[in-house]
Amino acid sequence: MINKFIEPLLIFVRGLFMGSADIIPGVSGGTIALITGIYERLVHAIGKINFSFVKPLIKGDFSLFKKNFLDEIDFQLFVPLLLGIAIAMLTLSKVIGFLLNEYTAFTFAFFLGLIVASSYVLYTQVVHFSPKIILVSVIGFILAYIFVGLNPVATNHTLPILFFSGMIAICAMILPGISGAFILLLLGQYHYMLNALNSFSWVEIITFCLGALIGILGFSKLLDYLLQHHEEITLALLIGVMIGTLRIPFDQITTTIGGSPFDIAICIILVIIGFALIVLLEMKFKHIE
Repeated sequence: MINKFIEPLLIFVRGLFMGSADIIPGVSGGTIALITGIYERLVHAIGKINFSFVKPLIKGDFSLFKKNFLDEIDFQLFVPLLLGIAIAMLTLSKVIGFLLNEYTAFTFAFFLGLIVASSYVLYTQVVHFSPKIILVSVIGFILAYIFVGLNPVATNHTLPILFFSGMIAICAMILPGISGAFILLLLGQYHYMLNALNSFSWVEIITFCLGALIGILGFSKLLDYLLQHHEEITLALLIGVMIGTLRIPFDQITTTIGGSPFDIAICIILVIIGFALIVLLEMKFKHIE
């Protein structure tokens, strides 16, 4: 009986962490899912949604619809996880926006520690290193380093643009190491969507979420296949990508930090705190599992 309450609660907490990460440029919600031990279950659960329950619903066969619906969708995972993600995004968007504007260097120093620790945790998942694994990691690093150096695209904020932005960003959000928030930054939609969350602009939020839903249902099938058949190669690529994305917080720190030794010391301390937080989080969830 206790486990029936503990498991949804732990999934909800994971959702809170994922939602918090997904609104931060440079930090991936997929990374949080990975280090808290829920990543493969999440990808597989999304990938197996084929909408086979729609056909019996159209035919009026409600018993078969109910059976297929319950078999195909992992409600025990999705309900607490999505609830946690939604609550985190709606409540923390103001806090993250304030910290990024007022304490840019300190905030990104903390993010730097998070990303470095996430790379380390992912490194521990790769059991057999080989020249091929190293080469794939280097390729991931180069591609990510170049990609995150791109300038944001000047776009408008029409509903179709928000819909397609959601489709693209969600693919990054589910990948460890690739920040969906940074993708939105490149697409010129990050601050707009952050303001939409802060002001509860439901038309924009729902449009974005519909695009995200379409994107994640398609992309998760490919990702599920790669994890099932080429896990170590996929993880090696993601390690390189995560290290490459360190360019984001590093550039932000070096361009906004004050010149005083105190500011530098605070940044170093925040890097250490961020690193320790991820390592302790991973150890805690691994122990629970």
